[in-house]
Amino acid sequence: MRALILAGGRGTRLRPLTHLIPKPLVPFMGDPYAHGLLRRLVDAGVTRATFLVGRDAAPFQPLVDAAPQLGLAIDVATEEMALDTAGAVRRALAGEADEPVLVCNGDVLTDVDLRRIIDGHVESGAVATLTLHEVTDTSAFGVVVRNGQGMVRRFVEKPQPGTVPDNTINAGTYVLQPRLFDHFPGDGPLSFERQVFPGLLDAGEKMFGINDDAYWQDLGTPARYLEGHRAVIDGECTWPLAEGMVVVEGQSAIHPSAVVDETAVVRFGSVVGPRCRVGAGAVLQGAVLHEEVEVHDAAVISDALVGALSEIGTGVVVPKGSVLGIRTYLGTR
Repeated sequence: MRALILAGGRGTRLRPLTHLIPKPLVPFMGDPYAHGLLRRLVDAGVTRATFLVGRDAAPFQPLVDAAPQLGLAIDVATEEMALDTAGAVRRALAGEADEPVLVCNGDVLTDVDLRRIIDGHVESGAVATLTLHEVTDTSAFGVVVRNGQGMVRRFVEKPQPGTVPDNTINAGTYVLQPRLFDHFPGDGPLSFERQVFPGLLDAGEKMFGINDDAYWQDLGTPARYLEGHRAVIDGECTWPLAEGMVVVEGQSAIHPSAVVDETAVVRFGSVVGPRCRVGAGAVLQGAVLHEEVEVHDAAVISDALVGALSEIGTGVVVPKGSVLGIRTYLGTR
């Protein structure tokens, strides 16, 4: 099976972590987020994954290079202009056989049962299947209303709570039949939310919705990125960890290649990445360190992100909410 991964965003809200690398390659739980996503796709039966990116494919080359170890074929498709959420998918599927294709976002952390979604789509006979996520306050979202058999009947934009029979929203993972784009010929920008899905209903096509109680979180901001790490460590979200990542006392994750002094304190969902060094008396509380970060003695890092190859000097206190890019130095020389 083939998967298409939407990865055309510029990652502006995660800067400076995304100054030099695209958002799907930002480390998550010890290795690039995309590696974990691809492991999940392989487990669901995917044999080929295509990343739909912006103009430049070069930053994604490390993913293509990692294909043999991840166990599937990986390619990258660029777009010379922004094609919106569906335009790049339409272009990628042009001329393809009408076999189910999985579409997912390159910055959403979820442990949704992909195999269940795929099987449900096949059994339904629909041209499109949407994964749905329940929310308490529907006023901030577009709600997907279904009938008793799970078929989508309408979309309601930001209804007040209790005014529609469902409280489920589009969670951004789809299974599609390529033939659905017969209703939307041509090339160029196209939106799933504004054009494709409402248009399919207007055309009388069958659309299926599967409600899943899986974890779901957009990792596009520093706060959500930190929250995603904690969800994995706490067991709220099931995520395939990098080989050798160790969860310590249920509170933190430390890569086996990292060196942490026995007097250091690492807690509250902290992640210590590959080849990091944490000195005596240092305190990490809800901190995420990317690879080869050096934290000197008695430094304190709380609820902060530290990019690769950075160095935190002796006794330095990193303010809460800080996001430090690659090769950042804090301290005195």
